[in-house]
Amino acid sequence: MVIKLYGHPRSVCTTRVAIVLYQKEIPYELITIDFANAEHKSPAFKEKQPFGQIPYLEDNGFIVFESRAICRYLAMKYKDQGPRLLPDFNNLHATALFEQALSIEVANFDAYAMPAVLENVIKKMRGQTPNPEVFNALIEELDAKLKGYEVILSKQKYLAGNEITLADLNHLPYGALLLVAGSDILSKQGPNFSRWWNELLALDSWKAVSQGVPEKSNF
Repeated sequence: MVIKLYGHPRSVCTTRVAIVLYQKEIPYELITIDFANAEHKSPAFKEKQPFGQIPYLEDNGFIVFESRAICRYLAMKYKDQGPRLLPDFNNLHATALFEQALSIEVANFDAYAMPAVLENVIKKMRGQTPNPEVFNALIEELDAKLKGYEVILSKQKYLAGNEITLADLNHLPYGALLLVAGSDILSKQGPNFSRWWNELLALDSWKAVSQGVPEKSNF
């Protein structure tokens, strides 16, 4: 039974999962949730995702939600298919560096990139007025955090070592939207960050989903 991803083709978190599906070449079907009619808040939807948020994934009757958890589930289930995206969990040091990299993305990137995008993109979509002071403060904070990325990436190819992992891929959806939000901060970093970020943007998996998650894969 093909994996079903319940989300929206333009949703950041749905896109995060779709990148992994394409990296691993996992067949899937996107079930588009109707936001206009608040389908994600319906009793039927909340039976599967009690917080009324997208996405959630259904794999032969098994339900898992939260995009990062879904990505990890897929990477573990299909560990021998495509790039591994995970460390050798028998290697304590490699596992610690992977967990560290995951935390870096959440605490030092998403914590600033996400609200910046919400401020200058989502608010406009909702007919609300962005606050430039809030946006600029978030970008300034993010810029400071990215200096730490430059240090890490001067010593290794990716955030968790010399192999690409979920920690790297998780940056793509909100990172790409920063430019849409009006900030080119990611293009103004040091050479090591720039090398890493440009490599992520060049991934075929990102190109496949960057303009919207396709309804089905072609694998």
